[in-house]
Parts: sequence; structure tokens; C-alpha cells
Amino acid sequence: MGNFAKYMLLAASVLTALIMAGCTDKGPEKAAGDEGNGPANSFTPGAVLKSSFVNPNVKGMKGIAENDQLQLLADDQTGAIAVVHKASGEIWHSNPPGHQSDPLAAGVNKSLLSSQLKLDFYNSFGQINSVNSHADSAAYKQIGMEEIPNGVRVNYRFGTDKKTIDDMPKMISKSRFEQNLLSKLDSAGQRTLKIAYTEDAEQGVYVRSDGALKGLQLERALKAFEDAGYTEDDLLVDIEENHLDQTKPEPRVFHASIEYTLDGDSLIAKLPVSSIDFPAEYPVNTISFLSFFGAGGAEDKGSILVPDGSGALIHFNNGKTRYPSYQQSVYGMDRTMSGIETADSSQDVRLPVFGIIREGGAFIGIIEEGAPAATINADVSGRLNSYNYVYPTFTVINKGDLSLDANGQQRSLPKFQENPMRSDFSVRYAFVGKQSASYPGLAAYYRNYLEQQGGLPAIAERNEENMPFYLQLVGSIYKKKHFAGIPYRALEPLTTFEQAQSILTEMGKRGIHDIKLKYSGWFNKGLDHEVPGSVSVDQQVGGEKGLRRLLSYANENGVKLYPDVAILTALSGSGFNEAKEASRTLRGIPAEIYSFNPALNRRDRTGSPAYVISPRFIGSYTEAFLKDYGKYGATGVSLSDLAAELDSDFRKHRQIDRTESEQLSLDALNKVSDANLQVMADGGNAYALPFLTDITHAPMSSSSFKIEDAEIPFYQMVIRGHIDYTGEPYNLSAYTDAKPYILKCLEYGAGVYFQWFYEPNHKIKDTEHNELFSANYALWIDEAARIYEEVNAFLKKVRHERIVGHDELADGVFKTTYESGVYVIVNYNRAPVTIDGVTIEAESYVTGGEAP
Repeated sequence: MGNFAKYMLLAASVLTALIMAGCTDKGPEKAAGDEGNGPANSFTPGAVLKSSFVNPNVKGMKGIAENDQLQLLADDQTGAIAVVHKASGEIWHSNPPGHQSDPLAAGVNKSLLSSQLKLDFYNSFGQINSVNSHADSAAYKQIGMEEIPNGVRVNYRFGTDKKTIDDMPKMISKSRFEQNLLSKLDSAGQRTLKIAYTEDAEQGVYVRSDGALKGLQLERALKAFEDAGYTEDDLLVDIEENHLDQTKPEPRVFHASIEYTLDGDSLIAKLPVSSIDFPAEYPVNTISFLSFFGAGGAEDKGSILVPDGSGALIHFNNGKTRYPSYQQSVYGMDRTMSGIETADSSQDVRLPVFGIIREGGAFIGIIEEGAPAATINADVSGRLNSYNYVYPTFTVINKGDLSLDANGQQRSLPKFQENPMRSDFSVRYAFVGKQSASYPGLAAYYRNYLEQQGGLPAIAERNEENMPFYLQLVGSIYKKKHFAGIPYRALEPLTTFEQAQSILTEMGKRGIHDIKLKYSGWFNKGLDHEVPGSVSVDQQVGGEKGLRRLLSYANENGVKLYPDVAILTALSGSGFNEAKEASRTLRGIPAEIYSFNPALNRRDRTGSPAYVISPRFIGSYTEAFLKDYGKYGATGVSLSDLAAELDSDFRKHRQIDRTESEQLSLDALNKVSDANLQVMADGGNAYALPFLTDITHAPMSSSSFKIEDAEIPFYQMVIRGHIDYTGEPYNLSAYTDAKPYILKCLEYGAGVYFQWFYEPNHKIKDTEHNELFSANYALWIDEAARIYEEVNAFLKKVRHERIVGHDELADGVFKTTYESGVYVIVNYNRAPVTIDGVTIEAESYVTGGEAP
């Protein structure tokens, strides 16, 4: 990491100056660029790039690198590159061929079609501006290429320090105008400045005539100022003397580089953080990366793969320009940045991938570095241009807003992340030929990639086991009670350990096998337990003896028990020092989480909040928990947030960005793994997958954004066979009928999941857990047995098999094929459908492919 200059916002008023002296508008203290490589330095394009080979199908580009699968070519004038996939003959361009004649794109959108990088940056008021590598680098001949092993490095300088109208004072006194300027110029120079400025005899000043300062006339005026020896110090004198609302302009010059290298069947595009350099006055918010790589045109057929939840496709040219374009953050929202008050039904991105599928080939983009700072963007032709495209954007510096009340007036001022992200940004573009140019083909590629990189656990032994039945039991929760008219809060047991055994026994009698039991609300004061700095089993549910008896029962009856713990969230403020241990938002306050009130359709801020624990404490809390937990001899543990959430800490001078937080989460997961525990976890972010045996609340759908055309089980095609998984509990889900739930389990290869407690439902009244309104086990156990029997009857045949095929045969009809050739066709429609002579009844399914 190089050095950044101290960042301060420009200010014209005393109020802003005071804020600058305070804590509200500090920017990054150090830059990402190398020391001495400041934006004001001149740009050296480097030596002329030599061509190693020529490909007649890629005109105007020089051959840079080649292996047995790919060719890399580049244009050293524009920065454009192309990759040739030898086996298929497909050519993948960084910028669409013929984009200059796009009839739809105009202005900056036309310029972006020629760009490889776009930098969005903030001005002094926190407003977003941008530069791109075409208009602000290539146009000034500020692109340089240099050879590196197996590839090329492209260096960009964005913008110019060329003087503008802002280098001339809006007003200058008559004496200074005549003595410091006119007297030092010849007649032509004097004539130029008398056009540029109009005398105000009454005020004794000359006023800049902005309307006259266009094109050549502006260039002549700037030359006259230069010839007169007018300096930046002179400008500051004139600004102060005339009390102008004008600041000395700083050169908006930025630097960044991309390194392209070939690696087998892949192009690796890397943006080293050390190459990012920007003026302290203009902090970079995001960098958009190869926005039009492989883009499909208005006449092309194909699809865009986006990692929305379980996965989704956006078909080329789908005409959905009246809907918002696709945009989602990898690994969901950073809870220190979240301002969402209403319900959010969208699915999180769990896998850092995206792709383009064309008729002759496809690529999958795998974000290898910087994924926690990435956002995936996609759009179709017809909105801004005539192309269909997908690309990542990486956050460099986040911005928040600080509200101030001065003299009864509210002002919102920007507050910036103290230091830029410390991670490089790297994407692997892996290419496949026509045979694998499909989303199952890309899923298979990514699965193999993860297997080779150690990104998935080993495949379980293949035998004829039953499918798991996932059950979550709630131990105890806090409830409002009264004694002699005085209100107080006390733990209310919903399922004791002894009652849990009773439920498990009843399930066994009903033929429910291979139960994987997540037990929540068992220690440190219930479901909203105190931070796990130690483990104290709640007496209300049976205490230590009760837990040991339940563990013994589970071992004897083939039940796998996973007591649940939150590591990243202080669910209760009790026993937690939020001033020291909570993550800080950009406003400098502890990051709070309020429960959602469905009646109000917003967060309920009248109750007590939970807190985001600073990532710096993840390791110590994990160690403390495991130390106490180990004495019970449990073989499994459930992690409610360690594989699902990823948060920053913007504490002043002790910032932890999201990429650093990922590493701290990995360290904690390694500690859990070293304890030889089987790990169940909610969510299942990609970095956590190697440590997991089971995933609950796995994404079982996309967000169904209107721009999307198809929902696909991409996530399941990647992990099945390595990790068992299920979605959300059926009885607390939006399903109103078991039929579509069963079909989804069969199509996605997922286990059945219920969440229960033993006591009657009315026990939930006067608690903060209305979401458990209908979770009494007695109401659901018979239906659960019927659902499990039907799902298990088919899926046990493919217990540990990967999903190798998935097709939409008709509207609402899908075929899933497993490794052995066994398949299921599900029909979500409320009417029978016949395909290839096979009739699938309404809301039903057929199976096939079994060996005779």
C-alpha cells in the first residue's frame, strides 16, 4: 500500500472550515498509489509495445501473449484487448467491435463503450463525478503498455492538469488588473484580456466575462495570464481580496493500471491497489472494470449470468429497459453501511461470479481478489446503448452522510472512509467452448475450480443414506411479565432439552430419519443470547445436565445436534460494551440493528438494538466460545452469522475494511475447524464453503428482479455433493401449500426444514419474536412427516450426487439431472403439461433415468 496525502474537503465558509478541523469530512489519510507517484506527476507512456504475433481476425491489435488455449492481443493506443479462444474460435473483446457507430449511445455513454476503466469520485460536497479511460486517458494519449510475463500491464492517467477557466479569477481589482497583467503584455495580450474581462468602474474592478471565454478565446486568455506571470498565489490573493466564492482549482488527475495475464484457459485481469492514485481532494468511490467485456449486440443471442441468490439469467435484448438495471453487492449489505428501514425481500449474492453465455462459447468471471468490495452490474440493450453486458465495480472509499444542526438549520455533510480498501481487485475470466456454453457448463467449471483451489469440502462417502431432515428448535426467549403490577423481563422456555427429546422421539415414530437438529436459545440467556465470551447453559431449558442428556440421546438415536451461536452479532446489549466492541459506522456511532416490525413495515426503533461486533473481536470471541463449548463433547455447532454476514469497522484510526473482515472471518472459521466440529451455518458465502458440512437458509431462489428472465439453481449445481443444504423453514416461509415446496426441494436437491418449539403458540405473545407466531411442533409434525417421506423417496437415490443438468422444458416445467443420469421433471403449473409424450400432472413431478 503506497501513501496518500492527507485528505480535506475544500471549504469556502467558516462553518465548513470548522467541520474540516473536526471529524466530519476527513478523507483517506493514505493513498493506494506508490509514494512519489502523485497525480500531478507527468505521464510517461513508455516504450512502443512489440507485437509477438498477428491474428488476421483481430484487426488493429498486437499479439501479446499466447498459450495452447488462448491468445491475448492489445491496442496500445486505446487500451483495448481481445482474447481468442482457440478451440471454439470465439473472440472476446474488451470493447464491442463497431461500437463507434452505435445509434443509441450518446455523450458519455458512447465514450464508455470505448473504455476499460471508469472511476467514480467525490467532489468536496460529496457529489459523484467520473472519469473514464477513453475520454480522460486515450483522448490525451495517456495510455502506456508494458510487457509482463504472460501478458501486459496497461497504465492509465486520467484527466489533465491543463489550466481551465477556474484558473482565472472571477473578479480582480482595477489596479491589479492593470499593473499585474496589462502592463506586462503586448497589445495582442492586452486586447485578449479586455475581451475576457469587463470593467465595473463603479466598483473599481474587472469582472470575468464567462460568455466570451469559449474555445480559442479561452486558450488565448489563459496564455495571456501565463505570459504575464500570473501564479497560483496571485489567484489566491484575488480570491481573498474580492471575497470570491471560488477556490484554487486542483488538478483532477488519477492513475490506475490493469495487468492482463493468460493462465491456461483463463484471462486474469488485475487492478493492483498500489496503482490507484488520486488527488486528496477527489477520493475515488468505485472503479468499474471491463464493463463491456464480451458484450452481446442487438442482433446476438445469449444470456447474462448473475449471482442473484441461487442464480438468474438475463436474456440478451429482452426489452426490459423500463425496469432498473441489475446491481447487487457481493456477500450482501455491509451492516455498518445499511440504511434500509423497510422489508428487503431480495436474496443475497453468495458466490462472487458472473458470466456471458453466447451460442459459440461462454465465459465465467470469478472475482479472486476484492470480492467483499465488489458489486455486480448488468444491463440489456436499448437503455444506454445497443449492448448486453455484465461487469464488476469495486469500492475504493465509502461515503456516509453526517447531519449537523447549525442555528436551527439542518445540513448534511459527507463523511468518508478513512483509508481506501487494502485489497487488489482481480477477476479470472475463464472461457469455455460451445459444448459447455450454458449455465450448467459454467456451474461445472466453477465447481471444478473450487475443488482444485480447496474451496469446497471433500465429497461425502457415497452410500444409500436418507436425505437429512433439518429441524431448528427454539429453547428460550425473553418475555414481558408482571409482578404486583411491575413489569419485568424473564426468560420463557419454549423447548427444554427434555421436551426436545420428546419431539425427536415422535419424529422417529413417524419415519423421519437423519435428523440434523439446530438448537437455538440454549445458552447465555436465550435466543438473543449475550456475546459468547463464555458459555453458560440456561437453566430454564435444563442446564448443563440437560444438555449432556440431549447430546447422549442424539448420539444413541442417530441425530446430529448443532447448538447455535452468533459470533458477529451482539444480539443482546447485556454483557456487551458497545462503545469499545461494536463496529462504528462512517458517522462514528456504534452500528445498531433493530428488529423488523411487520405491522409498521419498518424497523422498530422503540426496542433495544442488537449490535454489529467489530471484526477485530471475532477471533477472541470464537476462541472463548470454543474453549467452554469443548467440555460438553458436542460434535457439531451451528453458526448463525459467521458464514452469512461480512461487516466493516470504520472506527477512527482503527479501520477494518470489508476485505480485511473477510480474512478475520476465515481465521475464525479455521479455529472452528481445528476444534473438529461439524459445522452447520446460515447463508453460505463462498469463502466459508470449505469449512461447512451443512447450510441452512441457502438461497433457493433469485430476487426475481424484473430485468431477470429465469431463476436457476446455479448455487446448488456448485455445492451439491460436497455440502448438504436447505432453504428457509417451510412453516415460517411464504409457502401456503406443501406442493410447490416439495417441487422446489426436488428441483434444487434440497433437504426439508422446519422450525419449531414445544410450548403452545400463545407463549410468543408479549415477546420480540412475532416471527415465530406459528411454530408449535404439534401443529406441523404430521405434515412434516408427509413432506419428508415424499422428498426423501426420490432424493435418497441421488443422496450425494452433483446436479449436472438443469433445463426449462416449458413455462413452469423444469428438469433436473443428477450425476447418475437420474432425473426429475417438476411442473409448477396448476394444469397438466405434456412434453415429449410424457404428461406431468398439475403441481406434480415425474422421475426417470434409474437403472432397470
